[in-house]
Amino acid sequence: MNQKFLVPVVLVLVSLPVPSFANLALAQKNACMACHAVDKKVLGPAYVDVAAKYKGQKDAEAALVSSIKKGGSGKWGAIPMPAQNNLSDADAKALAKWILTTAK
Repeated sequence: MNQKFLVPVVLVLVSLPVPSFANLALAQKNACMACHAVDKKVLGPAYVDVAAKYKGQKDAEAALVSSIKKGGSGKWGAIPMPAQNNLSDADAKALAKWILTTAK
């Protein structure tokens, strides 16, 4: 392949947004999918339902990051969300952003 052609192609590819499956992979890697699914309730709520509940709230991302990191109970029924202390702040924020965009 001609090097003059390759450089612009690489630059375009690098500038593309990260596909959403990367955050699905993050959720799978951190065992989130053991209790959640994107579009149906498992033990915890479906991510599309979480996104709907937080829709329009200006502090939604921070609130969700806090729920992910600290856990909680009573928001979605009797089963508590365990704290995810092992999850980095950056990963918790990435997951929250993904969930709030209806986990697309």
